[in-house]
Amino acid sequence: MKKAKLLLTAVVFMFLLPMAVLAQTFSPVVSTEDLSVGLTNPDLVIVDIRKVEEYKAGHIPGAVNVFYGTWAVKAGDNDNQLPADDDLADTLGSAGIKPDSTVVVYGKTDTPPDLVNVTRVAWTLKYAGVQKVSVLDGGFEKWAAFEKRPVSTDTTVPKAASYQGKFNKNIVASKDYVKASMGGKGQVLIVDVREPDFYKGIQKLPFIAKAGRIAGAVNLPTSQLFEKYPASGENAGSCCTIYKGKEILKGIATPVVGTDPTREIIVYCDTGKFATGWWFVLSEVLGYKNVKNYDGSTQEWMRDQNGPTLP
Repeated sequence: MKKAKLLLTAVVFMFLLPMAVLAQTFSPVVSTEDLSVGLTNPDLVIVDIRKVEEYKAGHIPGAVNVFYGTWAVKAGDNDNQLPADDDLADTLGSAGIKPDSTVVVYGKTDTPPDLVNVTRVAWTLKYAGVQKVSVLDGGFEKWAAFEKRPVSTDTTVPKAASYQGKFNKNIVASKDYVKASMGGKGQVLIVDVREPDFYKGIQKLPFIAKAGRIAGAVNLPTSQLFEKYPASGENAGSCCTIYKGKEILKGIATPVVGTDPTREIIVYCDTGKFATGWWFVLSEVLGYKNVKNYDGSTQEWMRDQNGPTLP
């Protein structure tokens, strides 16, 4: 009898284990270990946003390649803007992404723009109505070069379908919306994620019309999100860049944005790309419920002679 019970328990465990793997959900910043375990999830879509030649040279098994420039386009005089809704829906459908897909975005971690390219894509996916979106901590470098995990050179051709997600316009702020939100007795917090010299008006990028910041904005630099990996040992800092731990990020953010998870927060940078780093962490990791990204950011704002600024 005891042997029969043990056998039954083993059979039930073996039956439930695949179901547990299939039902696995990832944290917003997913580790390479967790992604490796979840590769067999049929609802998983891994999106490689690197250049096509980099993808073909080797990628995470099963990943589809949708280059970053597909997700953030030039619109008028502004860079890194959302594609038209129809174009974005076509991109999602062609990549095999559904509203209920589990999507993991990865790229490189070589440069500061590489680090926020993935959150820009993640923000765009959330805008399009995809609910379960994660970014891979440490990117392809940690997966392949440092940890020597399996890579593939096979091109993954997803099963295309019509995308039917409900677009979430509430995570985007327009210039007019930002103007209307200013001076509202502190209810809306505007957060400049650029480095302090840009925030203070000491420096600016060549394509920004004038130096300075949106009047009333506070400063929370995107660079504070990250640290080198490994943190110590003979290989310290040799692999890649990863996110700081959740509690550390909370300690960095709360002195600037406060502890009220319902307060409306608008983040901005120069083109709306770097701002998605803190948008993702505030909204998806730390649980702030009403965070918007000003997509035009200072590239648009500083061209407007009626846009209140501080030097």
